Amino acid sequence: MTRAQAEVGDLVEGADGRHAIVTDIKQGTAWVLRPESGSPTTQWETDEPDTLHVIETRTDRLSRKKTT
Repeated sequence: MTRAQAEVGDLVEGADGRHAIVTDIKQGTAWVLRPESGSPTTQWETDEPDTLHVIETRTDRLSRKKTT
């Protein structure tokens, strides 16, 4: 079974253990990430999307927020 590739809005865990939200994918070569909580202006990039483990998709996060 192959892992789903992270998409914009997904909550992911990086190879370094940090949790982040994918905010942008630049031409399919660089994934822009921001912290799950804290400053939304802090961002970093990875060009290795296979190192990102999708914890929760954007769709799942949004539907969870609607029910709480």
